[in-house]
Amino acid sequence: MYSVVALQIKNSLNIKQCRLKLDLEVLYSDSDELFLQLGKEQFLYVFQYGVVAFFNCNHSKINQTIKKLNPDLGSWQEQELSETIKVEIAEGQTEVTFDKVILGEFDFEAIRLVMLNTSHSVALDKYLEITDHLLEETTVYTKALENEGRLKISGKKLKKFIGRVLNVKNQISENLYIFDSPDITWENESLNKLNGSLKQTFDLKDRYRYIYERTAIIKEDLELFKDIMDHKESSKLEWIIIILILVEVVDLFVLRLLKMF
Repeated sequence: MYSVVALQIKNSLNIKQCRLKLDLEVLYSDSDELFLQLGKEQFLYVFQYGVVAFFNCNHSKINQTIKKLNPDLGSWQEQELSETIKVEIAEGQTEVTFDKVILGEFDFEAIRLVMLNTSHSVALDKYLEITDHLLEETTVYTKALENEGRLKISGKKLKKFIGRVLNVKNQISENLYIFDSPDITWENESLNKLNGSLKQTFDLKDRYRYIYERTAIIKEDLELFKDIMDHKESSKLEWIIIILILVEVVDLFVLRLLKMF
């Protein structure tokens, strides 16, 4: 019985730097991910969005490796954003359950798919935490608007907040290709079925939609806040113009009076 352990170790990882730090046999690499041979029947999967996944590695090996990638991190057991799933090799069988994956043979491409989907699951937990926090912040302002009839946020702070939300939304779209299938599944029916089963078991698509919808709600609220603030600024400008006109009229009136006397 083997196991896959995936955990969040940083907000983001530089793939080129990771490759240099680890100096291991590369089985697959692009700008966003790095799949490495750690040892005999041992693999490491590194993702740009800060998640790493291990296959068939003991605690010591995992801790030793993540220390190379993030020296400030504690042991992997202390990480809240992590997930473990068992992998069993049974000839002629392929099955995915909630706590175990059965593979018909020891195929590193199939193992890679298990590690990929487990890592996506951890990343979704991370983005759910972020969007929950953003929604909590947004709720503070909506409650103030309801109770006091005014926004308790400056224009500069609002723009920064909107920027944060858009960055999170972009990160989710760029990093998590939940609705796409890896190249290795295009011409291999068994790998394609395995990938689909893993996505379904981890509930990746529904979780992705849920997070994306929450970011959309937050974005709509912030756009409404911006409209209110723009209207407020527009009203201020209108009053300034009215006051300037009144000053001009009064000034002309005073000049005429002075000419009369």
